[in-house]
Amino acid sequence: MTIERTDDAIIVTLAIDTNIDEIQRFLNYLRFKELTAQSQATQADADELAKSVNKSWWAKNKQKFLPNA
Repeated sequence: MTIERTDDAIIVTLAIDTNIDEIQRFLNYLRFKELTAQSQATQADADELAKSVNKSWWAKNKQKFLPNA
């Protein structure tokens, strides 16, 4: 593996036999870090959003899982 820093990028070169799925998961993590770096949201904010989304999804889809509900 080699790492090179240019004026506008960091270039990482990996061996061809490196597991592509693991690389993709790591790149997804880096993208997440990049996107959330400036966020001021708290964990409580994220938890509340998740709770709201789950409640809404369940209200729309519960008939698929509980036909008599």
